[in-house]
Amino acid sequence: MTTSLTKQLLSKQLLRITLGAVAVALLAGCASKGEPAYTPKELHSFEETSSLDNVWRRNVGDGLGRARYPIAPAREGDTVFAADATGLVMALDADTGERDWQVQLDTPISSALNAIAGHVYLGTQNGEVIALDQRDGSVVWRSRVSSEVLAAPQANQQLLLVQSIDGQVTALDRASGEELWVYTSSQPSLTLRGTGTPMAIDPVTFVGFANGRLATLDNRNGQVLWDMQIANPRGRSEVERLVDLSGQPIVTPDGRLFVTSYNGRVVALEATRGGVLWESNLSSRHTPILVGDLLFVVTDDSHVVALDASNGQEIWRNDDLEDRWLTAPAFADGRLVFGDFEGYVHLIDAREGNLVGRTRVHRSGISVRPVTEGSTIHVQANNGRLETLEVTP
Repeated sequence: MTTSLTKQLLSKQLLRITLGAVAVALLAGCASKGEPAYTPKELHSFEETSSLDNVWRRNVGDGLGRARYPIAPAREGDTVFAADATGLVMALDADTGERDWQVQLDTPISSALNAIAGHVYLGTQNGEVIALDQRDGSVVWRSRVSSEVLAAPQANQQLLLVQSIDGQVTALDRASGEELWVYTSSQPSLTLRGTGTPMAIDPVTFVGFANGRLATLDNRNGQVLWDMQIANPRGRSEVERLVDLSGQPIVTPDGRLFVTSYNGRVVALEATRGGVLWESNLSSRHTPILVGDLLFVVTDDSHVVALDASNGQEIWRNDDLEDRWLTAPAFADGRLVFGDFEGYVHLIDAREGNLVGRTRVHRSGISVRPVTEGSTIHVQANNGRLETLEVTP
């Protein structure tokens, strides 16, 4: 990275992006130390009404690597699946942490895991997609896509949808890994490190791109049914014009679609035609979470915002964790769950918006979304420590 470009990025403060994230966004393969380029709020004591009790912990290989690959764990049934950047994959009993099996793949992993219907799907740094058997970790199939995969592959009944870092979406046959169709989007010259995660349902797949567009693809052939510009590039520098849709769209049974964007807005759409129901001026890199009638968003300055899902009205906002580089939100027994760059897990009451619990997992930091089941939380730190916590009371 040149001195002049570095000064330009610093002078703009990168709109609160971490230096590590910027470096990796600009230069493929450039390592991220995960340190923020701004001053995070200090943590203060509060009345803790919820406890986070350790149930078990286990080290998963070498962790997420220097580039902080988004290798989030997954859970199906009573098993947790976790991996590291070198290619190690583990299956662990969700209640005890006992290891059911462990395999070492011959390729470095780069994506979050997706465990569904007896298989574990993942993507690699060299553009492979791999399906593992949940029973013993054996490889069911391997398939090649156009480039590195950072988003967890997403499945419907027949297909596995894979979004690679070059903006291409590939549909694979879930049973065999055979390529069925490919959709290619245009990419801006500068993007955030990462891609959107497709939302696949049986008839269509909703997918967001680094150019700020959202597309709905026909799962029969990959043809676009409708697409629209969610975020419009603004500003003179390429950094100011980043408009990545790097989260996952959320679709509801009644046909609403919620989408976040960087340097853009949160938008609620009519899923069938793309009509705008409401929009809110919030910038977010993360996938939101919908619980009942509330949509929870983590903004790029790590404010946690609750919106009325019916009209976009802001219900509450918590800025106690401002600039602490929060993960995407998870939900456990009435509480929102987040990790931060110093390795703390925070609980926020979903209805009231106040902090109610906190514990620290590891000082290496937490950059991937926790996985929850009821009141149980599985959280993986950047160094690979996988810890299971129970929320009480």
